[in-house]
Amino acid sequence: MTFSLLLIGYSLGLIGLGWWAGRAVRGSAEFFVAGRSLTPRLLFATFLAANIGASSTVGATGHAYRDGLAAWWWNGAAGIGTLVLAFWLGPRMWRIAKEHQLLTVGDFLEHHFGQGVRGLASLLIWLGSFFILCGQLKGASLVLERAVGAPLGVGALLAAMATVGYFVMGGLRSAAWVNVVQLVVIIGGFTLAAPMAARSAGGVFVSGAESSFWTGTGVGWQTLLLLAPAFFLSPGLLQKAYGARSARALTRGVAWSGVALMAFAWIPVMLGMAARQLHPDLALPEMALPAVLATDVPLLVGSIAMAAVLSAELSSADAVLFMLATSGARDFYRGLLRPSATDTEVLRVARGLAVVGGLAGFALTFYFDSVVEAITIFYQLMIVTLFAPILGGLILPRAGRWSALAAMLVGVGTLVTVSLATGGAGWGGISPSSLGLITSALTYFLLAAF
Repeated sequence: MTFSLLLIGYSLGLIGLGWWAGRAVRGSAEFFVAGRSLTPRLLFATFLAANIGASSTVGATGHAYRDGLAAWWWNGAAGIGTLVLAFWLGPRMWRIAKEHQLLTVGDFLEHHFGQGVRGLASLLIWLGSFFILCGQLKGASLVLERAVGAPLGVGALLAAMATVGYFVMGGLRSAAWVNVVQLVVIIGGFTLAAPMAARSAGGVFVSGAESSFWTGTGVGWQTLLLLAPAFFLSPGLLQKAYGARSARALTRGVAWSGVALMAFAWIPVMLGMAARQLHPDLALPEMALPAVLATDVPLLVGSIAMAAVLSAELSSADAVLFMLATSGARDFYRGLLRPSATDTEVLRVARGLAVVGGLAGFALTFYFDSVVEAITIFYQLMIVTLFAPILGGLILPRAGRWSALAAMLVGVGTLVTVSLATGGAGWGGISPSSLGLITSALTYFLLAAF
């Protein structure tokens, strides 16, 4: 009961901070990119908090429960992708966005390729975003079920309400300030819990398949092909980068978040391998993290760590709401449905879509059993949709809209066809998403060349 009250109080505190930070937001530029005012510290916090979510905690610990050391790549690959964003893609996109007053990735695509490319890319990513939001809420519900006995549906609903509650007032500005608090709780909780869990397990020992750092049954160095592009192409992360006060601030803040994410990647490995020794018969590997925190560390530490996991899920969920709300309002409502919409109307629609997105993500939690399954669908769809037009827009910006449209359609078509034909296994050791990425890139550059 005491822990339930603490979690409720913590969630209400986050909502209050979000409303305080967003109280002065009156226009879409403030809501979408925080007026391009984010410092390196705020960028570090909002990027790292967004990137440590259900997949990075519940999912990565489940991978470590099955595969041991190779689970590092689940977060490590994301950290490597974040460095690509910090040192190459992010500064170039930021300069273009500032020069042309772009607020979303859809704005960038329309700037280079026209409204049709913007509409198709935004539709695919907008629909896919519901899956990753579902994954974050599912992860939060698993924690709340184990921590306070809340049914999965109730836990997911509470997580959705908390996220929408602190995000809807101020958008990126509110999320950035809330993420600072969440990050402190995340780092503190996991740093305390991991060594204590390992001590309860008598030390973390590895043998056989668990000792391989490079590859496991479900994760390994190949994870780079899926996750690294996702973390430098994500519309939500690119739009956070638009909010930097300068290109230098962007590089500093985002680069440090990438380094921190690669260091953090060892914590779920330690927790998952400890859970393997302490709870060898778990029916669902993704329950490894809640199981350890609920039973194998001191109550106070477990409570802080549970709050850390909840913070991780909420911070990533707000990044997805950010993507859904801003893309829906800017790319669809104003870009396609009502070009004459005023700034006030766009802001109102963005806030409304945040609420709708939270409800839709909650509804999907009843369909997916696995956190990783839901999030992987989003990653696959995103990279095959955006890889060619974003990189092509920077490298060969004069290629034209037909190159971008064909690349997106071929990439998504390849992903869907190979997934259905092989049951998701891919061909020749190459995953469906990698094949989709390859065919998309080849289509773009061949059409651009000829």
